[in-house]
Amino acid sequence: MRKRIEIIPLALKKAKRRGVSYEWIEETMSLPDQIVEGYGGRKVAQKKYLIRNKEYLLRVIYEEEREIKTVVTAYLTSQIGRYWVEGKNEN
Repeated sequence: MRKRIEIIPLALKKAKRRGVSYEWIEETMSLPDQIVEGYGGRKVAQKKYLIRNKEYLLRVIYEEEREIKTVVTAYLTSQIGRYWVEGKNEN
């Protein structure tokens, strides 16, 4: 069974301010390039995007429960090497 994705309102507001669309968050959660462990038991879905000929990494931090994944924040970074775990692809 596929888990429902919920984005807390504050996370969506901050993401939009950072130039991250709802659609990108949804795509990254549904089809991540990679999922890594975050702090405090949280998980991080990661997906690379090409924006104005530069590669960025969208990091979507979420908490996973039995039937739901709750997005707590999302942001783009150009520091891909800092967060990308080589050899760990989800798809």
